[in-house]
Amino acid sequence: MKREILISGGPRETRVAILEDDRLVELLVDRPDTRRMVGDIYLGRVDAVLPGIQAAFLDIGAEKSAFLHASDLIESEDEDEPGEPEDENGNGGAARGTGGGGGGAGGGGSRRRLPNIADELKKGQTKVVQVVKEPIGSKGPRVTAQVSLAGRFLVYMPFATKVGVSRKIENREQRAKLREMVTKLVPKDSGGWIIRTVAEDLTEDSCRREIEQLHGLWKKIKRKSGSARAPALLQRETSLTRGIIRDLFSDKVDSLLVDSKMLYNEVVQYLSQVDRELIARVKLHDAEAPLFDEYDIEAEIRTLFNARVDLPTGGYVVIQPTEALTSIDVNTGRYTGKKDPESTILKTNIEAAREVARQLRLRDIGGIIVVDFIDMESRGNRDKVLQELRAHLGRDRARTKAFAVSELGLIEMTRQRVRPSLWHSMTAECPTCQGTGRVFRPEVVVRRMERSLKRAGAEHKEHQLAVRLHPEVALYLVEQEPNFLRQLEKQTGLELEVRDDPMMRLDEFRMMAKPAGRDVTEQYAVA
Repeated sequence: MKREILISGGPRETRVAILEDDRLVELLVDRPDTRRMVGDIYLGRVDAVLPGIQAAFLDIGAEKSAFLHASDLIESEDEDEPGEPEDENGNGGAARGTGGGGGGAGGGGSRRRLPNIADELKKGQTKVVQVVKEPIGSKGPRVTAQVSLAGRFLVYMPFATKVGVSRKIENREQRAKLREMVTKLVPKDSGGWIIRTVAEDLTEDSCRREIEQLHGLWKKIKRKSGSARAPALLQRETSLTRGIIRDLFSDKVDSLLVDSKMLYNEVVQYLSQVDRELIARVKLHDAEAPLFDEYDIEAEIRTLFNARVDLPTGGYVVIQPTEALTSIDVNTGRYTGKKDPESTILKTNIEAAREVARQLRLRDIGGIIVVDFIDMESRGNRDKVLQELRAHLGRDRARTKAFAVSELGLIEMTRQRVRPSLWHSMTAECPTCQGTGRVFRPEVVVRRMERSLKRAGAEHKEHQLAVRLHPEVALYLVEQEPNFLRQLEKQTGLELEVRDDPMMRLDEFRMMAKPAGRDVTEQYAVA
């Protein structure tokens, strides 16, 4: 599979696009005003301990208190890879739980015997914690006491005890060899270490150098925590660009293109320290056409949040995010096939499974996802669709889990959520529809206006009213209800005038008392 990474940098925004076989599969955006917190290490102060939900809230200097669950106080029991560091930019603690709610008692996603949170933490106590989930909606950040420091080849977890190997290194001999080498080189009783996927060809010199660097960094953080006054930032996670190079850029990536000379130099300097052979794959884009335009990324970004996504043969999926979950519906559309209906449906569902997995990565959708594939009679065909979905989800860096087809024909799944989706971070609630995505039809607006005018007439306080409407609603009145005003004047005793106003929202109207021009809409407003 061909893989490329494009980095477009500017003073106010850095964007990273990841392409697989020339298709955009991930988009990451970093702005100074919306700084990423995942991976940052803080000295927090305990604000409240809640034994009823086995959790505590800590002040880390953020707008909202951070949530710490009892499961994040202890080391994972996974022998190989506690925290699966590859999931979220190398942060070992980030993978605990699938990230559905992130604020409830069950957020730890573990069946381990948990300590009593009230025995471990007291109000006013300080604690070194690391952010594993960004603030999302009304919830503050989620933190863990199981701090992890990510390097190019290793992840260091000072409070753990094991040496683990990434599951993505499948060769048993290679796993054993790497584990033996790292175990021999790490300082005694220094903590836990995880060998990352990119470390398949790790040498002793590179391993020793990174162990010293990560161990030294932790010593520096400990010294700082001893003198800092909570809440305090102890260590900031590396920049988006550097994190992408550290976690994703390997010999499995064909090329990395950067359109900023400064970022290009930063990338080359970093690679010269960790993997000089990869420098040849880094290229500076200095053509006149913008990098993202040349690869047609901008066009795809403009349609990124469309509810409807078309499939190659004519079917389509509809993606609808809600507060509780994201629903995805699959339709055959104009694709009718040439043979029996079951094969037509299977082909559409297979295409949809691939596209759903891609859209989850591209939009960075997390939490609970429900996919309503087209009903299939054959159990074997349902299994084929599920296998196709799981195969493409396997390319996802975030931890995902897709369950078997339910009795209602739905596939329920979860995807790890550590930060708001692009839909949340790049869009705002529509002031017209209040986030519903719908507005009242012109005839509904006219009926609401009619009820308000009848109330105004009944109170006999006004004699002349000018009504302002959106041009589309005013046109509806002229074409569909030409006698409306004359009839309403007879019923209410009011002298009425209608004015179209392009500044009005489609489902809004205003009633102005004449001749003073007072706005009396709220006074007589009814549903």
